[in-house]
Amino acid sequence: MEKFKKLTRNQLFIPVVALILLVIFNLIKDPSFFAIVVEQNSMGNKVLSGSLITILDYGSELAILALGMTLVTAASGGQDISVGAAIALAGSVVLRVLCGTEARPEAMHAPIIVAFIVCALVAMAFGAFNGVLVAYFKLQPMVATLILFTAGRSIAAWINNNQLPIISDPKFGYFGNFFPGIPIPSPIFIAVIFMTVTFLILRFTKLALFTQAVGINSESSRLNGINPKFIKFITYVILGFCVAVAGFIKVSRLSTINYSVIAKDIEMDAILAVALGGNALSGGKFNMSASILGAYVIQFLTITLYKFDVPSSALPAYKAVVVIILVVLSAPVVREKLASLKKNMASAKEAN
Repeated sequence: MEKFKKLTRNQLFIPVVALILLVIFNLIKDPSFFAIVVEQNSMGNKVLSGSLITILDYGSELAILALGMTLVTAASGGQDISVGAAIALAGSVVLRVLCGTEARPEAMHAPIIVAFIVCALVAMAFGAFNGVLVAYFKLQPMVATLILFTAGRSIAAWINNNQLPIISDPKFGYFGNFFPGIPIPSPIFIAVIFMTVTFLILRFTKLALFTQAVGINSESSRLNGINPKFIKFITYVILGFCVAVAGFIKVSRLSTINYSVIAKDIEMDAILAVALGGNALSGGKFNMSASILGAYVIQFLTITLYKFDVPSSALPAYKAVVVIILVVLSAPVVREKLASLKKNMASAKEAN
């Protein structure tokens, strides 16, 4: 019994249980959901295909965003609701650098690496803008990021003169699809590399410690020699870099962009991934592994709903119901109530 109690208190318990329930549901409803087959893609290469591959593929972008959102949440006790608009901005910058002023250039105007670097600098600059508003002007994170949430997609369209540039060079599409000769989607490799670098940074620097200290008690951390304003600021800059990577992958998938649709509602999924991972949305301690697992569980849920022909317009409602249940169950207050109820029932049983 004691081992079970310890297990239920583990931060990974809720996302793991959610994942198991989704697996069981799909096994019962349609076992072919887990089939992985080899198919030939449009480039003539043999690649892996199936619902699980799609989950890992599209969940990669969400997992990358969840890394940055976790740090922002832990440090500032709030969430950045502008990441969807920021992805549109980042993607628009990539296309502007590669296409120049042409809507359909015959050749790219700059190396892909240059486009990514410029995209990263712009996304980090907008992250810094949000960070300054939160850390130095002390605005609520949701209010501060509402500015970019509102204006971001319009700015993205303005960058390319309201055109929808298209890149014909297949090399650009490799990063959002498949590299020739490799049957596994490229975003999976990008996400693994990104996660590895993040864990190494958190392991060998004091970023995690300082972030948690600021989130738990900003004034106390200041008295202990930590600069809480800078820590909050730098987490938004890091999230900006995460946005740049996700935006680069998204425009690479189609080699073009739709400003109003790209990354629509992804900010909500990123926040839900953090919450589903058991991280307190009010800030403080965090578990990066739990956030990553939460991101893939959210993507698993999304693909499951699509698989069973849930209309796209109704998708957020279905997702919200399931996630609300999971998040409420993972809340410390609810866990304490359930533990207290269980203890009272055990005491009553012994008395009888």
